[in-house]
Amino acid sequence: MHFQNVVLDAYAYALPEEVWSSDRIEQALSSLYQRLHLPKGRLEMMTGIRERRHWPANFLPSEASILAGKALFQQTRIERSEIDVLIHASVCRNRLEPATAAYIHQGLGLSEKTAFFDLSNACLGLFNALVVGASMIESGHARTILLVSGENGRPLLDHTLQTLNEDLALTRQTIKPYFANLTIGSGAVALLIRHRNDTSSHKPLLLGGITRSDSSVCHLCEGNTTPQGLAMQTDASTLLEAGIRLSKTAWGAFKDEMGWNEQTPQHILTHQVGLQHQKKLYEALGLSLEKNFSTFEQFGNTGSVALPLSLCKAAEAHRFHAKDRILLLGIGSGLSTMMLGLLWEE
Repeated sequence: MHFQNVVLDAYAYALPEEVWSSDRIEQALSSLYQRLHLPKGRLEMMTGIRERRHWPANFLPSEASILAGKALFQQTRIERSEIDVLIHASVCRNRLEPATAAYIHQGLGLSEKTAFFDLSNACLGLFNALVVGASMIESGHARTILLVSGENGRPLLDHTLQTLNEDLALTRQTIKPYFANLTIGSGAVALLIRHRNDTSSHKPLLLGGITRSDSSVCHLCEGNTTPQGLAMQTDASTLLEAGIRLSKTAWGAFKDEMGWNEQTPQHILTHQVGLQHQKKLYEALGLSLEKNFSTFEQFGNTGSVALPLSLCKAAEAHRFHAKDRILLLGIGSGLSTMMLGLLWEE
């Protein structure tokens, strides 16, 4: 897929104030660590995650997305009435019905002309929303689209800590499916994409990309709402292997589609899972870690927020310059991956 007319007009994020260090999580699991003789410091050592942030457990995904949306409107001159479509794309949702986007539409004071809907695909949701929105702009169905995502991993963390501390039948082997839950963080992002003819200055241009899927491993990471709270179990090592295999296939397809090679991008951003995933991915694709910008050390895995948050943070740190090509590598359990190219023109 290729795009000619879609620019990233504005971007913003919102983060919780409450910080959960890896040491704090291990302290909360002190009884488990003592019973199973687990070495202190293993969580940060294995993941590279020093800390992550969380909203209160009852903080709604819509509230997080509204914060990011308001932050975006504070830094752009665009009027709320100009938004044609609102897409909410996080893993977390307020409830099954209505769409979480409805609450965000109300909270941001958007126009009755603004269509809204939810789009969900695990950690890849916002990337999918970006492509859907870009396609609507290219086809002429919309000119200005607001993409938002608000993730709250606190209920999952709370339920996981309770389970690990109270289930005395757990062993070193059987705690493994819960390990990924301890890497999860919370946050929110908002991206505004527009037709390039509607902007008054140069903006980052979405060039295009590819998607690839492997649903044979959809069972490797499964989450659900239970009477006790949010629950998720992940076969992390097998999922990592499957993700690397799919990424290698996707990278070959991306190079063919876009005419890029390993030297083309000046910057590379990936979905923020952790240290081992990052190292293995770059090695498998033959990419230079020197081009990497990561945020998992400070924010953990924030689901669909993770990669766009890294983009916001890298831009905030003035990492990008005019004409830089940026490679965005997204992946989500299920399993699906998306690779996109962005031309920075600010």
